Formats: sequence, C-alpha cells, structure tokens
Amino acid sequence: MEGDGRTDKMMENSPSNSEKTISDDDEIDYSIKPEFYDPDLDAKDESWVNEKRKGRTSDAVLSCPACFTTLCLECQRHETYVTQYRAVFVVNCKTESNQVRQSILRPKRGRRGRESNETAAPVGGETFKPVCCSVCSTEVGVIDEDEVYHFYNVLPSES
Repeated sequence: MEGDGRTDKMMENSPSNSEKTISDDDEIDYSIKPEFYDPDLDAKDESWVNEKRKGRTSDAVLSCPACFTTLCLECQRHETYVTQYRAVFVVNCKTESNQVRQSILRPKRGRRGRESNETAAPVGGETFKPVCCSVCSTEVGVIDEDEVYHFYNVLPSES
C-alpha cells in the first residue's frame, strides 16, 4: 500500500526528521548584547544599599523564604540563635495588628528548684504581633512592644 501525499508531508515536518530541525540557539545572534543587560547593575545596587544604610553595617540582608522579596537591609544576628535576626528598619513587611501573642515568663529558679527573688522579666511578659511579607503574606517574624522586629523565618544573604 502506497502512502498518500499527506503522510509524506507530515513526515517532512515532523520533529523526528533531525536533518531539518533547527535549534533556537542557531537563530540567536550572540554578538549583540540584549537590551536588558546592564554591566553596571551590581555597582548601582551596591550604591543604593549603601545610601539606604547611611554607612552602617549589617550582619545580613533578609529575604522572604517564599517569594524572595527583600525584607531588611540592616539587621543584627541573634547571639545564641544564629538563624534569628533583629531589626528596627524594614521594608515590604506588614504587621498583623489584630493578632497578639504574649510570652509568659516564669520566675527564675534557684539551683535547687526553688523560686528566687529575681524575676526574668515583668510578671505580665511581653506582647508580640506577627509580621508577614507584604507580597505573599508569609509569616517571617514578630514585632515587640518596643517596635523591634524579630525575624526567624527568613533567608539571610551576605551583606
């Protein structure tokens, strides 16, 4: 049985005919720089960050773990918990003011388990409000009564 003209045409245009398949890379002229390429972009970004920090240093630049949005340019790493940071100035963060968390601090115990006269903090404890990424609403930390942000769910990068 001989093939009809339609079958022969389909065979010529099929991707399995490797002699006629042309890669997209063969059509791209790499001698021309793309219009979105800027060789000075890193220097411009560094200058912008230095202007925002006003000469102060930071332990990291913090980003949202879900959408990679920048949350903080200037922060300090926690002394004990190395994956936690605190900051005063943030960007792209929103505070959930309708939700409040309270830490209950118990009195310090002496060596033998008895209560000492010193307390760890005021009896009422501290009040915290959740802080979320303003882009994707992922919870990234909390803010305390003194308006200090405590980040614990972030991606740090070298600053």
